[in-house]
Amino acid sequence: MRVIIQPSYGTKEARRHWAETLDRPVPFLRSRYAEALSAAERAELVAAHPDGEACFWGATAQHDRRMDLLDAGDVVLLTGQKHVRAVGTVGCCLRNDELARRLWNPDPARCLWRNVYTFRVYRPVAIPYERVWALPGFTVGDNFMGLRFLDAEKSATIIAGLGVAELLAHGSAHQRRGQS
Repeated sequence: MRVIIQPSYGTKEARRHWAETLDRPVPFLRSRYAEALSAAERAELVAAHPDGEACFWGATAQHDRRMDLLDAGDVVLLTGQKHVRAVGTVGCCLRNDELARRLWNPDPARCLWRNVYTFRVYRPVAIPYERVWALPGFTVGDNFMGLRFLDAEKSATIIAGLGVAELLAHGSAHQRRGQS
């Protein structure tokens, strides 16, 4: 199981996106979103999220190559303001500019989070960076700037050291779906 660390709460715009697609699940079968999906994308989303709702996050085009490596079941730590703010497992991954525009309505002069992914399980947490820094292989003072795909050793360290499996297994029903 791979772990990805993704900054996600450091700017006003990121916090707005968080509120729109993480604080509450997105009803992706509503026409606003469904019209932006191909039949294959819609089928993939429904297979991962049969209730027609999911929490979404994304990465910019500069991360296309790395995002091509993202798989269902990978663990994502969403970070910001010196905390791991949420932990989730990836449901499905899409590259869809129009869906990204409809999810986040970005400023046209700014970058687009075109690499869209969902969370099969999502849990808000408040883990200070100090807990991560204390784990073997991590550096005190690292503020986790930029998207990171951890190697197998660091992934295992994070999963064990932060109790990620337990966090994800014991979330309440609304936390597991992404509601706060």
